Amino acid sequence: MLLSSGYMTISLATVQPDRRANAAPLRPSDLPRQLVDALYVHIPFCFHKCHYCDFYSITRQGPDRMARFTDLILREAEMWTRSDAPPLRPRTIFFGGGTPTLLPIDEMRRLIAGLRERIDFSDVDEFTSEANPATVSLEYCRMLRESGVDRMSFGAQSFDRAELATLERHHNPDDVPVSVELARKAGFERLNIDLIYAIPGQDLASWSRTLETALQLNLKHLSCYGLTFEANTPIAVKKRLGTMIPAKDEVELEMLWHARNRLTEVSLPPYEISNYAAPGEECRHNLHYWTGGSYVGLGPSAASHVHGTRFKNRPHLGEWERAIELNELPATDVEVLSPVQRAGELAMLTLRLTRGLKFDDFAGRTGHDARTLFVEQISQLSRQKLLHLDEHHISLSESGINVADAVAAEFVQLA
Repeated sequence: MLLSSGYMTISLATVQPDRRANAAPLRPSDLPRQLVDALYVHIPFCFHKCHYCDFYSITRQGPDRMARFTDLILREAEMWTRSDAPPLRPRTIFFGGGTPTLLPIDEMRRLIAGLRERIDFSDVDEFTSEANPATVSLEYCRMLRESGVDRMSFGAQSFDRAELATLERHHNPDDVPVSVELARKAGFERLNIDLIYAIPGQDLASWSRTLETALQLNLKHLSCYGLTFEANTPIAVKKRLGTMIPAKDEVELEMLWHARNRLTEVSLPPYEISNYAAPGEECRHNLHYWTGGSYVGLGPSAASHVHGTRFKNRPHLGEWERAIELNELPATDVEVLSPVQRAGELAMLTLRLTRGLKFDDFAGRTGHDARTLFVEQISQLSRQKLLHLDEHHISLSESGINVADAVAAEFVQLA
């Protein structure tokens, strides 16, 4: 129903891999020599695998393995600094996971310093690190801030103990305000927390309490995601066995609209389906994704998209390590998109945004007039009152937001 995940691991059924690109290891020299201005680093370590999470992560790794991981991330970064590689000069950097703050403090300091030595950071205007509320100290937050990180995102998910237990989260509600205060003491002004709604057993009153507790933290950005039962996760198995019952669609929509209305009241309007911010406090890194920007991902399972060529790193720490040791990009699932496919994907992504798809911007990025390329889709969806249409742009209507996945799918059928 909803496009409930804000993370950009995109796979379009209509886009088929270019088999020639998969015939040999991908090299940076195979990619367009155009500027790439966003960097993602996947740090896969976790205390515990949460039962809803389908991102690649591993548990119980010792300090030697983590030090080796740092070494190899830096070696992977060096591959992108070769003279025949696309120039990598990020404006935004995002450390995700996993739990980045499980990397020992000295290793994280070394990782950031090593990346700075290898990659031009002179244009960086946003540097985010995710964190688990139970894994940060004042010392760690200060190290991040002194190293140039200027934004932190905490995986709070809920302020209800029973709901955290359902999600198999290993922090407690009191950890979140403590972590936020530690980050502020360390000098962080830009902070986010992630929240999840439509948790089995959750009702509107509980969701409302979680939102109100979050608002007491006086944050300028919140992310609110509907729980999804991703294939092969423990909660998907429980759903299949009938031991966990998903929230009904109407309950999920009620929670979504409660969040949209309440957060708008307190000057945190939605700027994307799942993200809310005070004006000027939007996550620039994710906006870069949603407006079709190119990015490089480092680390196991990290996704990259370089001007029409999309791939992800091998989602296994050992396989990723072996590729780096062979001085090869650890790339798999390489997809080379046609100009029309890129246009369809850009339409899908920009329709996530409250501002929608602006025709002039779209034409400048793709060379296509969206009103011509998508004439049938726009006509049909407008008649169904799922899109707002005027002379300058299209955007999702309230009814369109409720079925955003279905609307988005209409724009990626042009393979």
